[in-house]
Amino acid sequence: MKKVLIIGAGPAGLTAAYELLEKSMDYEVTVLEESDTFGGISRTVEYKGNRMDMGGHRFFSKVPEVNEWWEKMLPTQGRPSMDDMVLNRKYSTKQGGPDPEREDRVMLRRNRLSRIFFNQKFFDYPISLKWQTLKGMGFGTTMMVGFSYLKSLLFKRKEASLEDFYINRFGKKLYALFFEGYTENLWGRHPREISPEWGAQRTKGLSILAILKDVLDKAFRRKNRKVETSLIEEFAYPKLGPGQLWELTAEEILKKGGKIIKNARVTEILKNSENMVTGIRYEKNGQIITENGDYVISSMPVKDLVAGMNDVPERYADIAAGLPYRDYMTVGVLVPHLNLKNETDIKTMGDIIPDDWIYIHDRNVKMGRLQVYNNWSPYLVRDVEHTVWVGLEYFCNEGDEMWSMTDDEFAHMGIREMVAMHLIDDEKQVLDYHVERVRKAYPAYFDTYSLMDELRGYLDTIPNLFCVGRNGQHRYNNLDHSMCTSFEAVKNILSGTTDKTNVWNVNTEQEYHERGKGQ
Repeated sequence: MKKVLIIGAGPAGLTAAYELLEKSMDYEVTVLEESDTFGGISRTVEYKGNRMDMGGHRFFSKVPEVNEWWEKMLPTQGRPSMDDMVLNRKYSTKQGGPDPEREDRVMLRRNRLSRIFFNQKFFDYPISLKWQTLKGMGFGTTMMVGFSYLKSLLFKRKEASLEDFYINRFGKKLYALFFEGYTENLWGRHPREISPEWGAQRTKGLSILAILKDVLDKAFRRKNRKVETSLIEEFAYPKLGPGQLWELTAEEILKKGGKIIKNARVTEILKNSENMVTGIRYEKNGQIITENGDYVISSMPVKDLVAGMNDVPERYADIAAGLPYRDYMTVGVLVPHLNLKNETDIKTMGDIIPDDWIYIHDRNVKMGRLQVYNNWSPYLVRDVEHTVWVGLEYFCNEGDEMWSMTDDEFAHMGIREMVAMHLIDDEKQVLDYHVERVRKAYPAYFDTYSLMDELRGYLDTIPNLFCVGRNGQHRYNNLDHSMCTSFEAVKNILSGTTDKTNVWNVNTEQEYHERGKGQ
């Protein structure tokens, strides 16, 4: 029996483990996870009955295999959720599906709404061409945006940076208003220093023309219209947050005979003279343990993977050492209410704003986004009828001033920013808070990232090593893409294929795998 070692119990690692055990009885599977939780950045944190989603995870894909996988693990609701019932709100269901009021193993269908908060006003995200948008910007600014966009159509820039990418699609004025500052806050670098590949991957097909087309399609109610990545209107979501899916997956892996070792920090990847991986070493409870294996599937950061390998040529070691990441901090804040008024026609519990999350475009604060957990799922909030549970999201670098704050210092900074933005009147309104940190949350597209193809070429010379997932490939994959890299890796192992082109090619196709035909 062949032994497969899987590094990381996030979406990619657990998907790979489950798929191997589901499709063959010829493999012994061991998953090694550095922490004591499942899901990586897709985990759910529970604090005094309130649950936090690290970064916000919408479940949507136009890959049938992914949708079938989710449906098997968490069947779509067949009855209304608690907030839909209370509000007598329209909801999507699947006939025969579970009742979320009676069962936990259920996938909800949720309304998608994300907006930009700029100059104390809400704007659609992505920017729409509604009257409210034009009114919010003002006549003069709207005219400048229009002429700026026309100029971008006539004088296309060579796309050497993310700045070029955005200006070509939105014009310089709209870029300056809604992309430049937020992007710099997110990555800690100006967009002119970031590869345009990030924009191409995260906003495929999105531009003013795409927005106009979507507006016209809606106006004429065209059937089978294609919807761009950021224009989806509904998504699936686990009743108890994204971590619920990965906790269930881990349970299924154990039932199938798989082994999961938590609190196991992989420190070395062992290679022999034939450039084959022979096993790994990991640290647990102060001890270094060696685990031999025939295959390694790695979802750990490429930087750490290569640093832990023996006999890596200096050129590739240097590329890996220079790969950048952005770290993430969030504070969950519990308040009786927010000052933001619900001026939409979407009904909500307590008539709070209906947004899933809000992008903060305010250069006077450091906050990047704000999640409203009540709207992701009413079951994330212990007292959803009388409290609002929000997540204030910040982007930083491990060891910098923000990361070095104590939890209390960081929480109070976030709460002060809530007051500064008039989200609440006074810090005394806060009922409770909880801080979480995520290292290497976002692989970044600058520094030695431009040489990533070289590093990939070297990694591909190791026949029995497969790199999967967001950090495993140093690619800002969505959840479904991370899963797809593992689907492909498992197919290769089962068939004996050592060409990994299919694994690396996930999410490089022209169309974005987020919404299927007719949806």
